Amino acid sequence: MHADSIAPVSNDTLQPKKVTRKPLNISDSVSFVEKDTSDSSRKIAVDTTLFSKDSLSAPISYTADDSAVLHIPEKQFLLYGKANTTYENMKLDANTIEYEQSRNLVKAYGGTDTSKGPLNLPTFVQGDETSIMDTVFFNMKTQKGLTKNTYYKAGEMFVNAQRVKKVEKDVEYAYRGRFTTCNLDTPHFAIRARKIKIVNDKIAVSGPAFPEFEGVPMPVAIPFGIYPLQRGRHSGLLPPQFTTSDLFGLGLEGLGYYEVINDNWDTKIEGNIYSYGGWQADLTTEYYKRYKYRGTFALSALHTKRLNDDYYTLATDEFYTSNTYQVRWSHSRDSKARPGTSFSASVTAGSTQYNKNVTTNALQNYNNNLASSITYSKTWGLGNNLSVSLNENQNSVTRLINMNLPTVSFSTPTIYPLQKKDQVSSLKWYQKLGIGYSGNFLNVISFYDSAINFRRLLDTTMWGVTHSIPITLTLPAVGPLIFAPSISYQENWYAQKVDYNWNGSTNKVDTSILRGLYAARQMTFGISMNTRIFGTFNFKNSKLRHEIDPSIGISYKPNLVSQFYKNVQVDSAGDIRRISQLQGNVLGGFSEGRFGGITFSLGNLLEAKRNAKDSTNADSVKKIKILDNFSISSGYNLIPDSSNKETPISDISISAGTSLFNKVNITANASISPYREDTAGHYHLLWKQGSLGRFQTGSLSLSTSLKSKSKDNQTDEQKLANSSSSETLTPDEQQAQLDYIRSNPAEFVDFNTAWTLQLSYSLSYSHVLQSDLIHYKDNLATNVNVNGTISLTPKWQLGGGFYFDIITQKLQASSIFLTRDMHCWQMTMNINVGTYKSFSITLNPKSGILRDLRINKRFLQQ
Repeated sequence: MHADSIAPVSNDTLQPKKVTRKPLNISDSVSFVEKDTSDSSRKIAVDTTLFSKDSLSAPISYTADDSAVLHIPEKQFLLYGKANTTYENMKLDANTIEYEQSRNLVKAYGGTDTSKGPLNLPTFVQGDETSIMDTVFFNMKTQKGLTKNTYYKAGEMFVNAQRVKKVEKDVEYAYRGRFTTCNLDTPHFAIRARKIKIVNDKIAVSGPAFPEFEGVPMPVAIPFGIYPLQRGRHSGLLPPQFTTSDLFGLGLEGLGYYEVINDNWDTKIEGNIYSYGGWQADLTTEYYKRYKYRGTFALSALHTKRLNDDYYTLATDEFYTSNTYQVRWSHSRDSKARPGTSFSASVTAGSTQYNKNVTTNALQNYNNNLASSITYSKTWGLGNNLSVSLNENQNSVTRLINMNLPTVSFSTPTIYPLQKKDQVSSLKWYQKLGIGYSGNFLNVISFYDSAINFRRLLDTTMWGVTHSIPITLTLPAVGPLIFAPSISYQENWYAQKVDYNWNGSTNKVDTSILRGLYAARQMTFGISMNTRIFGTFNFKNSKLRHEIDPSIGISYKPNLVSQFYKNVQVDSAGDIRRISQLQGNVLGGFSEGRFGGITFSLGNLLEAKRNAKDSTNADSVKKIKILDNFSISSGYNLIPDSSNKETPISDISISAGTSLFNKVNITANASISPYREDTAGHYHLLWKQGSLGRFQTGSLSLSTSLKSKSKDNQTDEQKLANSSSSETLTPDEQQAQLDYIRSNPAEFVDFNTAWTLQLSYSLSYSHVLQSDLIHYKDNLATNVNVNGTISLTPKWQLGGGFYFDIITQKLQASSIFLTRDMHCWQMTMNINVGTYKSFSITLNPKSGILRDLRINKRFLQQ
């Protein structure tokens, strides 16, 4: 046996003494006892070196507060008083430790204090496992052992047993055990079993087990128990939760199985089944390979069979039945996998009525639009770029599906033909002349999901190609002014045009589609001048900074598309409108008329800087953004022709955005026409009538997210970044996960934050010409979305949210939840009101091992 002392050295501790064997007579027992009457907290460290056939494979470090005794004939070594030994990755602390070298057997016992209470109970640590017991017998070579009245921790699970027998390095058997995930000495809950087998970091298996709460046994039992201790992913059953509803009957939700296919792939199958005959099946597969790709594929099939509310009052079928499905696929490839290429997918497609029939998400019931996109792009050479994408969007209200199959974009880097190949000197102004190219091909198919027919699909197919060749020249700055001349040529190819004709017999405009290849062209010539103006206003402890970005341009655009415009009678009174025959195409038509005039825009930025009164450091300067952007743009046509002579002033575009105090985000934009069109198609300047103009389109959005200071001083982003699950997530995926947490607050309760509040308001308006070519329609939408939480006590939290449509004066969706933190358990009561109304109460452990051990009751109605 070889021993190295690791006892700490201090002024009140005796120095370790090296003891060597000498050829002398040794009595039956040799005692090494150091005494120091001046200090009762003495500590002895002994270092003894023995070599024999039964020596261990590694040295043992040991210390003792009282004494160390060596019995040479019996080959025994004893440590008294807060004894400690360390061997390889094993550490043992106890009041008394005995070691028999001949059998490599270690015995450890606890002591008692003056009041006969336990003192220095044996504590055994091996790796990440910790055990506390009354008595321990352990073989240091075979690592077999027996402990009595053991408190054992494996991962998140705490085990207390009368006896624990260690038969292998990672296998133990426990007799009359109690296991729990509550870390209190007297746990709030536990599961008792007569026999338990534990395989470290893998699994625990028990026979018949009985749960108990606060020491009171429950009158229920499970025939056997399987408790995963393995960290990370592992396959297993997904237990269901019970629900009841007047619409669907009794049901089981969430029943399924999770399978780990390999290190990169896993899949989950879940299902809901109801007594009235409805069911839902979900298949979700996730895949991930570091530095390569990450993705999720999900397929959902929903057979809805619910009781009709008006069955007893109206002559309708007893049950409403429908079959819907939805496919979701998200994929992203790491930029390091194949530099120069990228592939991504975000697909949400399926039956347009699927969201309406989902019973577990009130907000999803009101999501009327689904969008999908699959994109591949490649960059090569000095900047050539090719992008191919497939896009699809569908509306559950109109049941219209639009598919872009495909959209192809190609662009080349700007070419400077006047630059020399081996340019060494600085460039002349004319050598900065650049020519570029970009092209796009679009193919669109539109159809209704209730009337899918191959011939109709072909009839609705529209395609178009656009070519754009910009020519730019950057001139040297003239003082603070920058001049930039430009020439742009654009050509669009269309697959069809629409012919409009007045039908006197039906008193309406008839349309006919003329297929073919139609080319429309547009050229613009111009020069622009822009600069930046700064202004500063100084106050006592603050400074106001104003930036103005003016731009003025002169441009000319000839009228090259007059052949695609037609005068059309639109009513029986003989009113005439000038209509583009290319409108309705995938590319849209160019505006008619010659333009030669002035365009202008004016941008503004306003911010303040405030200095602390008691400091002059740079860190004491606080920047406050008052206005991130406020811009206005318009133009005036100096040489209008007959098609636009009544409207020389262009529409006025206004946009603004700010983030007040870094808390309130405000965004607004509007398009205002200075003219009013009468029924005869003539335009009148509204400024002469004292009006600023007529709104064509406009939008306003406000949002804020407020919260109290967290007790742990961590933001949501920091908490997500510190979690183990976020180590392999990209920033976009972390943001998506954070958005999910914020949109599902009942599933992720943070008691460290006293309150949270999220507010958003949106308004949108548009003034559009209807299909009859006579009347205009005003579309207005405005809504409010509110979410928040408040901690009523350190253990109770109330939260909820609602979505309110101001136009219809209806509460579209709302939810409220009440959560109780029960230390090792969590109780949540949740109420959702939307297309379906539901109430649920869930009680489940907070530990990840027993998270599926839940008591759930859910009620659902329409």
